[in-house]
Amino acid sequence: MPWAGCNWRPRAVNLGQRLHSLVQATLAINDMFVMGQPRVASFFFEDVRNFLDRNNVRYTARVKLAGKSGYDHGIDFLIPKSQNRPERILQAIASPKRDNIFAYLWTLSDTRAARTGESQAEAYAFLNDQEQPIGGDVLEALNAYGVTPAVCSDRERYVEALAS
Repeated sequence: MPWAGCNWRPRAVNLGQRLHSLVQATLAINDMFVMGQPRVASFFFEDVRNFLDRNNVRYTARVKLAGKSGYDHGIDFLIPKSQNRPERILQAIASPKRDNIFAYLWTLSDTRAARTGESQAEAYAFLNDQEQPIGGDVLEALNAYGVTPAVCSDRERYVEALAS
């Protein structure tokens, strides 16, 4: 026997096991990608909440408002009316893309239509610009519907309007 005096033996390549490991690694990477967006949204919500707390802004978080359509809509922050300012609706948008902006604009138009007397509410969209710059189409869409686009990197400029 040629291998009798040697401790070295050729390994049997288990192709099936290696393919399984490759598929599992691919699935793990996919899971990280899928879970990334909700975590970014959650972290951005907390950043906005901390900003409001730091600047003594009164608010109620995670409010549901009924719309004219009969659907309930989730609003991130509702700032009550004061002597100086009307009610303010604030949404933290972690990924300011077309679909997210469209969803917020639909929420606003549906809830404003249902809330008679509250149509004077000011609307703000806190936009996360830490990952990528905000597109001009996003800003134009928000402005067209009377929503103040509050870009996160320039958020200090909105403190007075939100806190008063």
